[in-house]
Amino acid sequence: MLRVAVLGCGRIGKMHARNIKAHSETSLVAVYDINAKSAASVAEDCSTQSIDNIDEIFESDKIDALLVASSTATHADYIERAVQNGKPVLCEKPIDLSLNRVNRTAEIIKNTKVQVQLGFNRRFDPGHQAAKKAVVEGKIGDLHQVIITSRDPEMPPRSYYEDAGGLLRDMTIHDFDLARFMLDDEPVDVFAVAGGLIDPALMNDLGDHDSAMIVMRTEDGKQCFINNSRTAVYGYDQRVELLGTNGMVQSNNRKPHEMQTFSKKASAISEPYQFFFLERYSESFMAEISSFVDSIRNDKPAKVGFEDGRKALILAEAAYISLEEKRLVKVTEVAERK
Repeated sequence: MLRVAVLGCGRIGKMHARNIKAHSETSLVAVYDINAKSAASVAEDCSTQSIDNIDEIFESDKIDALLVASSTATHADYIERAVQNGKPVLCEKPIDLSLNRVNRTAEIIKNTKVQVQLGFNRRFDPGHQAAKKAVVEGKIGDLHQVIITSRDPEMPPRSYYEDAGGLLRDMTIHDFDLARFMLDDEPVDVFAVAGGLIDPALMNDLGDHDSAMIVMRTEDGKQCFINNSRTAVYGYDQRVELLGTNGMVQSNNRKPHEMQTFSKKASAISEPYQFFFLERYSESFMAEISSFVDSIRNDKPAKVGFEDGRKALILAEAAYISLEEKRLVKVTEVAERK
């Protein structure tokens, strides 16, 4: 069993702790959070120990690997410390809100053979995996367009926005990664529009956005369209569509079950979409742990590595330049900005 410690015991950290405890190839040996009460609560829930001194986590020879689900500001530091102590690490996105900080970490860990995996779990969703496989196997011919829809069921509280780092770094970054995965190529052009359509006053006050649309293009002309909203009253809306020369494939939303009701008043009434990411992507969260374990057991790079996290943030930064300057942005421009 791979002995794993979880750093960060908030909502997603608690989920990861439970998944590691339930996984057939991992054991949860410790949890840590800067809030000792949160750590103690998760430790009790998962029948493990909470450790108050984080140095013990990094230095312990009884811990094989780390899962980082703490605040974004800690991610880069924890990745560096994990690598320096020879511990593979699966870290939630984003690596950091600052591309300069991410680049410094990249330089520090560039020669490591220690596995660093980023928490872009959507790549591991069964439907998304099947759609990608269809493209690889040529079932839709040459891929021309990728359309990604990602809409939350409701607005998060103000406190969430204050720490999130902006819609495109917090929410859309998953879609930037998924776009790269589906396109199997690097976008070179980015154009974005965004605004505060749901709560204009709050977004104006925070300098953030609750709605966005992004168009990207690869060197060979493949196109990608991403649309985001912080509120979809009908549920958590997560869809991917891939269009090729010979057809199209879709990876659609999930429901608790597929029963439909038909009556005089309405047809095909069904259950609402699963409410949020913990339910919608439950299988993918477990699958990413399996992939992490596999990379460690077989001494190979993680399937979703540090560079994937860095490139997703680069696309986010290009989109922010596009918003600010109201124009199409070359991705290469991001590296030139300090």
